[in-house]
Amino acid sequence: MFIVLFFLTSCSSDDNGVMETPYKQTEFLMGTVVTVKIYNEEKETVLKKVFERMEVLASQIGLEEDAGVSQIDEVNAQAGIEPVIVSEEIFQLIKAGKDYSQKAEGSFDITIGPLTSLWHIGYDDARKPDQEEIDAVLPLIDYRKVILDEEKHTVYLKEKDMRIDLGAIAKGFIADQVNKVLEENDVTTAIIDLGGNIYVEGTNPSGKEWTVGIQDPFSTRGETVGKIEASNQSIVTSGVYERYLEVDGERYHHLLDPKAGYPFDNEIAGVTIVSKKSIDGDALSTLIFSKGLEDGMAFIEKQDGVEAIFVDKDNKIFLTSGLEDEFELTNESFIIGDSSLKNEGSE
Repeated sequence: MFIVLFFLTSCSSDDNGVMETPYKQTEFLMGTVVTVKIYNEEKETVLKKVFERMEVLASQIGLEEDAGVSQIDEVNAQAGIEPVIVSEEIFQLIKAGKDYSQKAEGSFDITIGPLTSLWHIGYDDARKPDQEEIDAVLPLIDYRKVILDEEKHTVYLKEKDMRIDLGAIAKGFIADQVNKVLEENDVTTAIIDLGGNIYVEGTNPSGKEWTVGIQDPFSTRGETVGKIEASNQSIVTSGVYERYLEVDGERYHHLLDPKAGYPFDNEIAGVTIVSKKSIDGDALSTLIFSKGLEDGMAFIEKQDGVEAIFVDKDNKIFLTSGLEDEFELTNESFIIGDSSLKNEGSE
């Protein structure tokens, strides 16, 4: 996921106990830099609770390499053998992932693990698999073979060698859990940044909405194409130019098509999802790549409380209807595309 840059206006503290300079903690977790800022006075101790919660969830999901066998590892190890009991949180995470897989009709699939393990893009041992290897794992990818027992909290993968991979939604889920911790501790003004999965809580110290910069998918982190105002919202950006493998002059990005076995190949360079829940933004930012620009625009227009910013490979920006008057272009290298595109995709 791309980092999203904040433009924060300097201001003084107010009568509601909101400070100009926040309590802040930054750690390297889940393979990325994680930062949480709390602007409420006398809430510094909440940071410890937040990071403890993140560490527990990251370990259960398997996002920390040195944390031992995770619950997801155990589910994968017992594929085709027996159901595995998991925690309430992990059960709900897997259930949400299966629901999104169904919405995408399999073009987004949480059982993509055998394929992502083959390519392993983003790691030192990344490689382009042989076609025979790809053909061998594609039949293992089928979210419908994830059997969930709500009463017993068990997860069962019906076929041996199936593997769940929650990388497309895990950070969004954890961001929502962090937000719960903040709410339980009466924190009203905060920023959660899980390596680019952003959640802005409340308003900034001046009482205005936060100003959030939208990442340029073709440039280094911190370079933006525009900005929006946001409050109590998640902003998640995914794109094809940050994590990739280059073989014989051809670039393969990390967003893999579970049906074809190769990275999605369409006109989208990056997409930003604005939503109330971060898990929705995380899942949708990946799911949209499976649909392409026109169908992706039409899909988001049908989702309640969700908006999107698309950047195509020709430096055109397309906005869903709820952002047409909210997005401000700040980069002269880009232009706003034809808004009628969303209507074409829905025909």
